[in-house]
Amino acid sequence: METLCRLLLPLLALGALCGAEPVKFLQCESTAEQIIVDITPCPIQPCRLHKGQAYSVNVTFTSTTLSKTSEAKVFGILDGIPVPFPIPNPDGCKSGIKCPIQKNMKYSYVTSLPVEESYPAIKLVVKWELKDANNTDIFCWKIPIQITD
Repeated sequence: METLCRLLLPLLALGALCGAEPVKFLQCESTAEQIIVDITPCPIQPCRLHKGQAYSVNVTFTSTTLSKTSEAKVFGILDGIPVPFPIPNPDGCKSGIKCPIQKNMKYSYVTSLPVEESYPAIKLVVKWELKDANNTDIFCWKIPIQITD
């Protein structure tokens, strides 16, 4: 047992060093509690997203609602105007969430955020929503990003 502990301790320490750091975000109106947003890699804010790359998005939350479905909607906010931003799979039930969503259960929504080469190099705010079957936000958050070459 002692040998096993000596082998696992360095691996656990390495995992902690390499783990994603939660990003600071502005929460919009939503029903979820204990929301944590991880975007990998995003070591500082605004998150610098490079064209041609894909970024991992992981949102953990505790649901306060029941829903048979969930749908993600993502917007880039430019001069106060939300512009829809396509994501590979908007179905939250196919992005780490086991549906139907139950009250007081913890979930991890996991997806990818691709940054196309055709996107302009700009600073903007990203708004990410996960809607329930009644089109109410389960979670909603905003973060500043900068798209770069």
